[in-house]
Amino acid sequence: MFEGHVFEQGGNTMAKKPKTISANDLDAMSMDELQALAANVKKAMANVEKRRRKEARDAIEKVAREYGMSISDVLGSAPAAKKSSKAAAPAKFANPEDPSQTWSGRGRQPGWYKKAVEGGADPSSLAI
Repeated sequence: MFEGHVFEQGGNTMAKKPKTISANDLDAMSMDELQALAANVKKAMANVEKRRRKEARDAIEKVAREYGMSISDVLGSAPAAKKSSKAAAPAKFANPEDPSQTWSGRGRQPGWYKKAVEGGADPSSLAI
């Protein structure tokens, strides 16, 4: 079953003494105790992740400095995503069977449009 190490929380810092919790210990705990334990484990995991990120960043900075650069020199700054300044094109065609389905006449033809034209419909008859 479950055998693991859980760090007991003491004040604002995590104690370094691991406590082993067996499956029997978990079975004997109340729902409130289990929820508190789960919260402590979640906090501990977040702290480990934060520490690992800092260690990785420090290692990257060290290597960059060895080459006389900064992290931003190596990675550059990502360009901001461009927002389209164009408004959506107005609809020019509508599906006669479902007028809520429209097409601007730009881009790929929708299936209903292709089907209607292949079935002999005049494209101008689909115009709005």
